[in-house]
Amino acid sequence: MGKFFDALATKLAERWATYLVLPGLLFTASAVFGSQVGHQHALDRDMLMEMVSSLTTAIARQGVGTQVILACAVLLVATGVGLVAQALAGGTRAIWLGQWPWPLRLRQSSRRRERWHRLVQHRRALEQARPRASRTQEEQRAINQAAQRINRLSLAEPDRPTWMGDRINAVERVALDRYGLDLPFTWPRLWLVLPEITRTEITTAHAAFVAATATGTWAWPYALLAVFWWPAALIGAAIMLTGWARARSAISDLSTLSEAAVDVHARTLAIELAVAGPESAGPLTLDEGERITSVCRKGR
Repeated sequence: MGKFFDALATKLAERWATYLVLPGLLFTASAVFGSQVGHQHALDRDMLMEMVSSLTTAIARQGVGTQVILACAVLLVATGVGLVAQALAGGTRAIWLGQWPWPLRLRQSSRRRERWHRLVQHRRALEQARPRASRTQEEQRAINQAAQRINRLSLAEPDRPTWMGDRINAVERVALDRYGLDLPFTWPRLWLVLPEITRTEITTAHAAFVAATATGTWAWPYALLAVFWWPAALIGAAIMLTGWARARSAISDLSTLSEAAVDVHARTLAIELAVAGPESAGPLTLDEGERITSVCRKGR
């Protein structure tokens, strides 16, 4: 148990330093410098060096006890800034997953849906104009490219205003249309019967999305600082783009793994709930999925 708690303490310390202290220190330093130089001297290197020199000289003149107190105070401030920033992570997550106010969500979702249907109609027109029996490789390549454009936009009919939101929605739509599974109700039961390695892979992908969200959230404090120091806007934009790109990759992995888990292990859930016999095999049927949904929903 001692080794376990040592490892846990080490991991918590690493997360504390990674997600709170280091970003908090960088922002605090940027805020102090930016508030002093303002827009006019935003990139004045001489002023920065002068500030650093004055600060280090003043700290060096203090006693050891005072220096320790100052170091603790800086760490507390950085941690506090980090906690405030991470409190905004829910907002970043909601924006990226398309949980927008209703009028904005409806308008953007409609645009994505209309574009998706246009791409689908284009692909169907190509298929109808070029029957499979007489289709050339070049014609098949054009059809495949049309299908890729559809999938890049959304793997199912769009219902969210963002790409990441539709990736999650597509998993639910496919599970419902193909297997009759209502994932908001059946997923917790399916999770309990998944093998450990599958749960580990899904958890890792989700953790990557959480980390990307934490990274992107730091853009908001820098956006506020940009009111006083314009380079903060560039820093915030770089942070947001970095977090957004990582979040897209994580959501892609998470949705793919979740859909694969349904494909591979839904039969196990059917057997555990006595919807299918222990000797049954193969992909879940629509009737079996609907019966699983009925059991899980309990009339709700």
